[in-house]
Amino acid sequence: MRVAVVGTGYVGLVSGVCLAAKGHEVTCVDINPVIVESLNRGIPHIHEKGLAELLTRTVETGLFRATSRLNEALDRADLVLIAVGTPSTNGVIDLRYIRSAAQDIGAWLKDAGRFVSVVVKSTVVPGTTDSVVLAELEASSGLKLGAFGLGMNPEFLREGEAIIDFMEPDRIVFGHEDHRTLAALEELYAPWSCDKIAVSTRTAEMIKYANNAILAVQISAMNEIANVSTRLGGIDMRDVVNGVALDKRWSPIVGGHRVVPGIVSYLVPGCGFGGSCFPKDVQAIRSLGESVGLPMAMLNAVLSVNDDQPLQVGAILADAMGNLDGVKVLILGLAFKPETDDVRESASFPIIADLLDRGAVVTAHDPIATPNFKAAMGSEAAQVRFVDNWKPLVADHDAIIIVTRWDDYRDIVAEAIDGKPLFDVRRLLAPEEVGSATYLTIGRNFVRKTA
Repeated sequence: MRVAVVGTGYVGLVSGVCLAAKGHEVTCVDINPVIVESLNRGIPHIHEKGLAELLTRTVETGLFRATSRLNEALDRADLVLIAVGTPSTNGVIDLRYIRSAAQDIGAWLKDAGRFVSVVVKSTVVPGTTDSVVLAELEASSGLKLGAFGLGMNPEFLREGEAIIDFMEPDRIVFGHEDHRTLAALEELYAPWSCDKIAVSTRTAEMIKYANNAILAVQISAMNEIANVSTRLGGIDMRDVVNGVALDKRWSPIVGGHRVVPGIVSYLVPGCGFGGSCFPKDVQAIRSLGESVGLPMAMLNAVLSVNDDQPLQVGAILADAMGNLDGVKVLILGLAFKPETDDVRESASFPIIADLLDRGAVVTAHDPIATPNFKAAMGSEAAQVRFVDNWKPLVADHDAIIIVTRWDDYRDIVAEAIDGKPLFDVRRLLAPEEVGSATYLTIGRNFVRKTA
């Protein structure tokens, strides 16, 4: 098929490159000519594991190209994917880029003289595709649904694992408002053999939000239990998680063998969820519920726990060390997760801010995300020392905090100093791996000091 992808962010670019790798002719559209030129030379403007290699290959085969001219891409297309950003403003999804894309596509449809399916790939709240997008397409084109097709195809991509998630999906959802678009989506994803679900566009939109909201509930619930365990002492949440995960409803026994699904990893406590999806999506579905008169008590609690969770780090460290005024702290990891340079909603922001408020002297490192972190932090970045080489600094700091699970930080074991606090926020290491360092984490054998 010939596919136009409007937008070259994480979703748009990964989708376009992977579809091209499966044999489709893909044209990605971006208004920035610098990005377009870079993509056509096989150089991605975002960091994603495996993306650069796959982009280079698809550019060389001629199956992938980029352009800044929307009509040029549409003229070549049998199907259009809208993959523009949907940022959050005060917890409410901002549809300005969705509206703009639909208006521009509608204007092209007016004189196209042929049927094309328009499919939303961006994450949008239920009711967006069949109301907002449809209305904009019809108003701009003067046509009615049927003269063009309409669909919604949600993405389930984890940053850092997006290529493998697209190429080896667990399911593909075909949201559609007409049978021709359903047929187009079936043809588009014919090279994939996973489970495929055909539903309405509203159902497709809700599947995406329900998926992320339920995972977020799981994370916040375990973090709250871990916080209680931290206060009580004598409990290791690693053992608690193992005991819970052995419930056969989590990890069934099939043919005499234990099957441990990936979802069990969401039981491991830490400093909360971040990134471009979970916080924004939970806020958006909460706001949608409130707009139709529902209080959304569960999701309010999930977000409240998550907002407070990074502050557990400073509190636990202060109780372990006493006053943090003047204490030199080395932060390892600024991206919200490993294998990405994305710092959106990274827990390192509130952790560092809290440490600075407590008077700590903060040094920070990340393998690739430092420039993005400094830019997002703005003028406050001047209060933090950012370094390229962290290993020589371990001996000079009073405490080390591993925030992001980069494999490179496993090397810290050999550098540990007797009694030095090592706060492993996301349990990259096991306590027995840290030698003589004082191992701290959330939900393990820590008794709060009494006055």
